[in-house]
Amino acid sequence: MRLLLLCGVIGCAAEPKPFPLRAPFTQDTDLRLVSLPCHPDPSDKEPDRVACTPKEYTSSYRWDMIDNLTFDRSSRALSLDLTSEAANVNSFDEVPDSAWFDNRIGVRPMAIDEIAAGACKPADSLQEAEGRTWTIDKGKDNGASLGFRVDVPGKGLYALKSDTADQPERNSAASVIGAALYQAAGFTTSCEQIVYVKRSQLVLKPGLKVISYGTRYDFDEKALAKVLQESTHTGELARMQASKWLPGFPIGPFKYEGTRDDDPNDIIRHEDRRELRGSRLLAAWMGHWDSKEQNSMDLWMAADAKHSRSSPGFIRHCILDTSDSLGQYMDPGQTRSGHSYQYDFADMGRDFITFGMIERPWDRAKLTPGHERFGYFSTRDFDPERWVGAYPNPAFLRMTERDAAWMARIIARFSVEQIRAVVAAGQFSNPSDTDYITDVLVARQHTILARYLTRLSPIADIHVEPDGRICGVDLARFRGAVPVERFHYDADERGGGKSVALPVTPGPDGAVCVMPTRLAVDGLADDAAGRRVVIRLRDGVAGPLEIHAYDLGDRGMRVVGITRN
Repeated sequence: MRLLLLCGVIGCAAEPKPFPLRAPFTQDTDLRLVSLPCHPDPSDKEPDRVACTPKEYTSSYRWDMIDNLTFDRSSRALSLDLTSEAANVNSFDEVPDSAWFDNRIGVRPMAIDEIAAGACKPADSLQEAEGRTWTIDKGKDNGASLGFRVDVPGKGLYALKSDTADQPERNSAASVIGAALYQAAGFTTSCEQIVYVKRSQLVLKPGLKVISYGTRYDFDEKALAKVLQESTHTGELARMQASKWLPGFPIGPFKYEGTRDDDPNDIIRHEDRRELRGSRLLAAWMGHWDSKEQNSMDLWMAADAKHSRSSPGFIRHCILDTSDSLGQYMDPGQTRSGHSYQYDFADMGRDFITFGMIERPWDRAKLTPGHERFGYFSTRDFDPERWVGAYPNPAFLRMTERDAAWMARIIARFSVEQIRAVVAAGQFSNPSDTDYITDVLVARQHTILARYLTRLSPIADIHVEPDGRICGVDLARFRGAVPVERFHYDADERGGGKSVALPVTPGPDGAVCVMPTRLAVDGLADDAAGRRVVIRLRDGVAGPLEIHAYDLGDRGMRVVGITRN
């Protein structure tokens, strides 16, 4: 009985299930078109209007915070909800393209200009339209920052938001920088850019109303003056953040857990999606503490773009508003940002028991002279493993070592030059601010890579060269996550009933290659066990990478999967 129990726990050291002979899954099915039943969607102008879309979800910030701080966490604890590995990972330990994520910098080289532009296309630029007349057709509802929507002739709709008087330029720059980093990583974001406007070029549409936290009021000349007054000014020009209105029909934010009952494509629980789990590390990198469901958006993308409320279509999931990055408010209460939740009962309990005698990271927090506008955003006490947002995020809580390592491999792709170009897009008036934010992001990047590329193998981009070598890129060596003298490569191959050592050839820019031996495979079916080969490649820094391949004879080796240990 004890033997059976032991076998049940450790699997009696059984061999792992072999990878089948097929290409990796690279495209999710959630981009397929689906038709949904219609429902009433009346408006003042069209009382009989219907929509053949998912119903709009309205998210309450207060309820979402209370739920995630108390009820949701208690429910998971009582249900013994144990974290398992992400459910949407392919045989190459990567995330397929989907309605949530498009692989970009993680799988292909990106030009500096492309990364710095974020989601903006050349036609989206407002630079040549800054002196023309823009019509304000909508005020901005809710949110800490003030703003309004404009209709720019020949360009479309843009939401304009101001900075805050105590942190000039930070909000708008953080929106541009954060959106560009999320976009390059693979998420869908809005086009963000910095614009400079005059009051004289703005035409205020009469009769506008806005709702601010339940209170309805007029968006009139007085309200507009308040927005412009809050903005940073260069002479008569007001600096503002411009967000291009997203295409599609908005149906509210997405949740970081569960699925949408009204979306047939949504079959993987959101908290089990690797891209949402791993985005915790991306948020930590830029200090995006406000990474909650209210800063997301689901868009119904109708096949007939002229009728946005029609079916068939699919839902595109977007990340919005990174203005609360790069250091939020400067009041003393924000020294805990990134280290503790806004209402962290565990920390409160420890402080109560120890009478507050334990020194915390926020006890050492201080503003950086000359860069006070960025609050407490720095490299001081930055711990990506312990970083948290404003309050618990269900997907972030379930991030595993593999999820974090996946995002770290994406973050490793950003060069110093690319990071600097992204920061420069924030258009700081003081060049030293550009230098400061670039230096902090580069240093925090190194901290992330030193932690998450030194446990599981950091070797990526596994492929077969024309000469038969199997090669990859050691991202830890490529980005200098640890000193170069720590890297020592070796490899072995198992296949055809034998195990042999293989020579390893390191190359420049983190390149590493091995030449597999060839098996006697004549007469065997392509997927026969006798054709299977497993190569274990080690770099002396992290765990081994297992490369699973089939020897197809004259057709060469075909890699079908990898395992990081």
